[in-house]
Amino acid sequence: MPRMGFVSFPIPSAIIADGPLIVPLFAVSTMTLAETYHLPPIGSDTARVLVETHDDTITLSAALVGPDRHVWKLMLETVAEQSMRGSVLESMTSGRVGGLILWTGLTLRTDIFVKSLNFTAAAGRRDAIDVAMTLEHLPRPGALAKGLDVAAAAVSSIIDPFL
Repeated sequence: MPRMGFVSFPIPSAIIADGPLIVPLFAVSTMTLAETYHLPPIGSDTARVLVETHDDTITLSAALVGPDRHVWKLMLETVAEQSMRGSVLESMTSGRVGGLILWTGLTLRTDIFVKSLNFTAAAGRRDAIDVAMTLEHLPRPGALAKGLDVAAAAVSSIIDPFL
């Protein structure tokens, strides 16, 4: 009787998704989350208008490796364009949430938009395409955005021990 083998698949370091279009990034070398907070105007009263208090910028450096690297490159370009034109998530939620979904060990966010994509190919690494991307978290103002942040933190905390 033949033995059944065990095949293990690598867990991606980051996942960028727009509905059924999912782009896994397996070889992420660096990831930075920068939060820029907006200070209130001097002399303003305690009543605040419902606006975002900070901007989040996420930068990722990764390598697209193997024979599928050109497919992953095309898929990254496609999700970047879709985030600007109206995502699947936006149509499913009637515009309450939009953009892409980013899931990493650092954060789980909706309302992600691709600000820049840079691809580099080097002669010494012919089987890899290096990618550097800048992503912006642009949630719509309101309680829904904060609720999604709390839910994302809860999901990440529950799933993290299993990864």
